[in-house]
Amino acid sequence: MRVIMLGAPGAGKGTQAKKIADQYQIPHISTGDIFRANIKNGTELGKKAKSYMDQGLLVPDELTCDLVVDRISQPDAAKGYVLDGFPRTIPQAEALTNALLARGEKIDYAVNVEVPDENIVSRMSGRRACLACGATYHIVYNTPVKEGICDVCGKELVLRDDDKPETVKKRLDVYHAQTQPLIEYYQKAGVLAEVDGTQDINVVFEDITKILGA
Repeated sequence: MRVIMLGAPGAGKGTQAKKIADQYQIPHISTGDIFRANIKNGTELGKKAKSYMDQGLLVPDELTCDLVVDRISQPDAAKGYVLDGFPRTIPQAEALTNALLARGEKIDYAVNVEVPDENIVSRMSGRRACLACGATYHIVYNTPVKEGICDVCGKELVLRDDDKPETVKKRLDVYHAQTQPLIEYYQKAGVLAEVDGTQDINVVFEDITKILGA
């Protein structure tokens, strides 16, 4: 089962991707993890990616796709995988489609977690993070025992710059311009499935498993 997760930043697709990976015993693959692993292991692809990242540049689509294809070629992905954060653009999607075709494969499902922008802004601006241990909370949905203090390590919780409303709105603008066209791309390919991401996390997951099958 080869699954792609689609959705705006903050829609909860990463959470659902992990749940899918656990349920179906397939790897959850994010481009960030792939970059870090290849750079840490000093692979040729990792060295190429690092040369761009060190200059503050985006890793080119072709190289990103090569890294993803290398990862899905590993033995643990033989039964399938769930891709999170890739593809982000139409050229990346086309590169992935062509790379899979060359292997006699294709994407089975592109699951779009649909959440309105205003919900995302309120969700993300309510996040609080512990910079010391990495734990995350939410002022409405997942509150710490003591307000503003991490349950795990007792350090102060902060609103990260990434989660500030003005930053979230900019990220949503980029998403609508670059990534939203993927919805139509995968709809035309006949593999798009949409779920209502405003529901409880477990209800969203139930909806996804109905689409993917038990």
